[in-house]
Amino acid sequence: MIRWIIEEGQNIMDKDPAAKSLLEAILFSPGLKAIAYHRIAHKQYKAGRLFLARFISQRARRITGIEIHPGATIGNRLFIDHGMGVVIGETAEIEDDVTIYHGVTLGGIGGEKGEKRHPTVKSGTIIGAGAKILGPINIGSNVKIGANSVVLKDVPNHYTAVGAPARLIPEKKRNHIKIV
Repeated sequence: MIRWIIEEGQNIMDKDPAAKSLLEAILFSPGLKAIAYHRIAHKQYKAGRLFLARFISQRARRITGIEIHPGATIGNRLFIDHGMGVVIGETAEIEDDVTIYHGVTLGGIGGEKGEKRHPTVKSGTIIGAGAKILGPINIGSNVKIGANSVVLKDVPNHYTAVGAPARLIPEKKRNHIKIV
């Protein structure tokens, strides 16, 4: 656990210019706190202790302002910057090295219990503040989602999605677009 905390703290140092020290990154990052709580809640969820898992996740929500359902699957080095208002749904899957800014929703659009209802976000993706990614869609690797975009369809690897509803821009045309 200590090794994981240090690795996550170093990830914050690498991605957040406001973080002045590793200790500051570890102690004062609401995103890191939310992910740590999630790891505990997710273990309880997988073990079938659903009430305890939800209790832990709701405590984390009150403390950090970040709501992560204990059923969500989250990889390593997820960086949640600021974090207030982030919502990650039950069947969401987030791979490694993803960055999420405040107010982002990885939400569902209905569906049945036991079905995949939330997005899958591949490695290296950056999701801008206020973006809404809804439904059982796939967001490819190294994608950029613009602030306040509403994404309702799959986004291929190395694309940028901007607008509401989002339109897709291939990597070769996105180099002049600043996302965050």
